[in-house]
Amino acid sequence: MTGGRRIFALWAVPRSTSTAFEWMMRVRGDMTCFHEPFGEVWYQGESPDWPRLQPDSLRTPGLTYQSAWATLRSAAADGPVFIKDFPHYLDALWGDDFFDHFIHSFIIRDPAKTLTSMYKHWPDFHIKETGFAEQRALFDHLAAKTGTPPPVIDSDDLLEDPPGVVEAWCRAMGIEFIEEALRWEAGARDEVSWWDGGSFHENLRNSKGLEPQPRTYVDITAAPPRVQEAYEVTRPHYDHLFAHRLRVP
Repeated sequence: MTGGRRIFALWAVPRSTSTAFEWMMRVRGDMTCFHEPFGEVWYQGESPDWPRLQPDSLRTPGLTYQSAWATLRSAAADGPVFIKDFPHYLDALWGDDFFDHFIHSFIIRDPAKTLTSMYKHWPDFHIKETGFAEQRALFDHLAAKTGTPPPVIDSDDLLEDPPGVVEAWCRAMGIEFIEEALRWEAGARDEVSWWDGGSFHENLRNSKGLEPQPRTYVDITAAPPRVQEAYEVTRPHYDHLFAHRLRVP
């Protein structure tokens, strides 16, 4: 890689607590943070790629993968950068010429939880929008290339022990752990609201930090049939990354 610093990346799937983690990175105050810039292109760019695209879907002239990437590169030339995004948005950029610009990590969540949450917002979600297959593909590609699996956070572990898991992630990424960044005031989250005014982020707006929460479970057999079908497809990909998750004693 030439030019600029490497960018700290958290590669997620939808509804995985990833935006709360991103908010913690914003509260740190030592990095420029980007919220799903390639997702914005995928859904709302000049030539959107999402599978449920309609003739009247929003399009933003001038917003392309190349323009989003140029913005990230420019920011990285000026200082440390963190990005949270989803691997299934990266088809147009996929390759080591792109991936070598990042210090990679992943956040995963039980698909019983992600899929039931997605269904509440998008009953007609497409399997491509779940992102599990692409997340595993990127993880496997990076692990094979370097010989070392990138750091993986499991959402349930994070919510059960925020300080322990975030500290372990910081150590793995080679950055300082700032415990104070786990706390913030409830309020607007305009920085992460390019989709539908932030309709997915009500919990984050009402939150006051990454606070420890009891582990919960979702009965997938009670979910609608199409959610159960998606679960059968996505669960093996989650299990694969789960085996590599960061563990805190």
